[in-house]
Amino acid sequence: MAKVTPVHFETGAYQVGSDDSIDERAILMHTKHEKLPMKDFASEIRGKLDVNHLLEEKSVILLDLKETLYEDIFNRILDALVKNEPKISLDEVKDALFIQDEGTPFHSLGQTLQSISSTGAGGVLAYDQEWVGAFCTLDVVQHRHIAIARLHSPINLGRTMEAIRFITVVVGPPREKGTKTALETTRTFATLFSDGDVRRRLLAARTIGDFKAALIQAASEFANDKERFRVHNSSLEQLEIPNKEKWCPGRGIIKNFKDRVGFYASDYYDGVKDLQAVQKTLSTTVFIYITCLLPAVAFGVFNDENTHGSLNVKKVILAQAIGGIFFAVFSGQPMNIALTTAPLAIYIKVIYDICESLGYDFFSVYTCVGLSCQFFLIICALTEAANVMKWATRSTEELFGMFIMLGYIVNAIGAIYKSFQEHYFTCDEAVTNNENLHVNQSDSSDIIHSVLAGDCNRDTAILFIILTCGTLWIGLSLFNLRGTTYLTRRKRDIFADYALAIGVIVMSFIGTFCFSQVAKDIFDIRLDAPFFTAVSFSSLPLSAYGVSIGLGFSLCFLFFMDQSIVTAAAENPQHKLLKPKAPHMDLLIVAVVNIFLSIVGMPWMHASIPQAPLHVRALADIEERVVQGHVYRVITKARETRLPALFAHILMLPTAFWLLPYLPYIPTAVLHGLFLYMAITSLVGNELFERILLFITEQQAYPPNHYIRQVPQRTVHLFTFCQLIQLGILCGCGFSSVPYIEMIFPIVIFSFIPI
Repeated sequence: MAKVTPVHFETGAYQVGSDDSIDERAILMHTKHEKLPMKDFASEIRGKLDVNHLLEEKSVILLDLKETLYEDIFNRILDALVKNEPKISLDEVKDALFIQDEGTPFHSLGQTLQSISSTGAGGVLAYDQEWVGAFCTLDVVQHRHIAIARLHSPINLGRTMEAIRFITVVVGPPREKGTKTALETTRTFATLFSDGDVRRRLLAARTIGDFKAALIQAASEFANDKERFRVHNSSLEQLEIPNKEKWCPGRGIIKNFKDRVGFYASDYYDGVKDLQAVQKTLSTTVFIYITCLLPAVAFGVFNDENTHGSLNVKKVILAQAIGGIFFAVFSGQPMNIALTTAPLAIYIKVIYDICESLGYDFFSVYTCVGLSCQFFLIICALTEAANVMKWATRSTEELFGMFIMLGYIVNAIGAIYKSFQEHYFTCDEAVTNNENLHVNQSDSSDIIHSVLAGDCNRDTAILFIILTCGTLWIGLSLFNLRGTTYLTRRKRDIFADYALAIGVIVMSFIGTFCFSQVAKDIFDIRLDAPFFTAVSFSSLPLSAYGVSIGLGFSLCFLFFMDQSIVTAAAENPQHKLLKPKAPHMDLLIVAVVNIFLSIVGMPWMHASIPQAPLHVRALADIEERVVQGHVYRVITKARETRLPALFAHILMLPTAFWLLPYLPYIPTAVLHGLFLYMAITSLVGNELFERILLFITEQQAYPPNHYIRQVPQRTVHLFTFCQLIQLGILCGCGFSSVPYIEMIFPIVIFSFIPI
């Protein structure tokens, strides 16, 4: 639960100056801020009763007001309120509600209530500017009255109210018992509006009846949730085990299992408990399916080239299906997505090269390396080695995330350059060579035409970059549709949720059918290759076992660091995951599934970035907040469910057995566009990237982040520079052309913890 506090504003105006010149008149504003606690619906019975009573008898609900001016909006609200209560006159309620001076254009709400949240802008306290509550008292009224207006689109009503969608006005008698004052009534509804999930339900309501029902239901849920306003343990606290418990091997695994077993049923139910959850489950299933299938194909092609067909696309996709289903059902953190990754593919290439140089059988050594690695990983799980990660700062997560992001970008740019190298630049060489031939004009034209019909296909290179950039453009345009005023909010959310799927489908159709005459790069899939490989250890010499154990020990660092960092990234406090964590149990699950994959000769897998954090965001409700002119996307509600990952990997099974022949309809250029999309969207919330941009940002435009407020600017830049050095070292190892240097980069990541 985010730290949200309602703030009560009292404002007074004092006039100074001559009455003869209105333009020169000065007004002093007195503002008082008072911190109020949230209404605890579970212990304060008045909260639920007020919501039910006022909405049924003394309420005015206005939906989708299209007025855009400050005065027009409040005139519409107050006119409706006056019509509902004949004793109230429009002038009286304006005088009580606003601080105003007759004859001047100055108007300001006298007393308001807003919430301040610590979730936006990197932890800085920021106003929830989507709603505001105003209240006043009138002598002529005997009972409380409330008016709630939902605006058609966000309106800027001034400082701290720059993106208002909901306005609540409460009018009450001046003499009323403490639990029923206008302020207390406003605090009741302010507590409801402070919840982002409640606001999303209210935005989805189509009728006044639906709007009231949503508020009444929310009040009932708040009353039944006694833990709502209590502080939840942080992820680091949940990694620690009380010292009073006697240590024994497997203690952490047992504790993780006990913590998670009570939430196992809700891991499924949370994905279908309401219409919004069902829609998010379906869209996230499509998202995970695409973001797992296409990288699996890419790494399958990479492994196929590195191992000369020993590990191919068929094996990678089937391993993805089997391992993904196992992870989705049994993992302690269901938001993690298991995938064979680029570092694993690089390590497999190293193993293959060693086997070729020493004359060992590849699959036999591969299985031995896998089994020895998982043996060490089980020891890590039994000894609670994951507790080491409580000393790992967010800097390590940011560095690893930036490294993976750069890997995707470098891979995509390299593929574009390779396409131009093979199909575009060769044309200039061909024409230059032909100009040196002393033949007549007709013969020269024939030669050039024959060359262009061969390796010289400029249209192939141009189409490659069009499909790559087109996939990225469609995906990002639809992803950012939430921040526009086009269509309705629900339709914008649907398009944003399916942004990646739409981009891949549209550009695949364009590339395959609209440009069917243009030669394209497609996947090389060995349809006749076996899924499983029988492994025999009898042919291995004794020295091969020693080499396998050494390789397995080094590989264990890669599994441990990648799994731990990905889990920490998914459980970032900004994601607002509330269910217990299970890092030790997850390590055991990773070891078990990879033991099976090692025995049958399939690629290994573990939790992957950026799929895991993107999975969390795809399932979450996100809203935009304005802080001093800067717009931030903040998660208002997280859904922790196993269903999308389970459904997506179940779909992998028919893909592996029956749909492989149709995968070449997806050009490789679309795949690289997908990688670019994942890289750019994963930058959202990465503080390292935000601080890198500060080097080229005007100081007056610096965002109001917590480190800008609390840390000297020189220190911020120095810390960022140190991180860039670390990132350079990491990229130097990870992108090295020497396989043995690539092997040590997990150890480099581990060394960043003490730094």
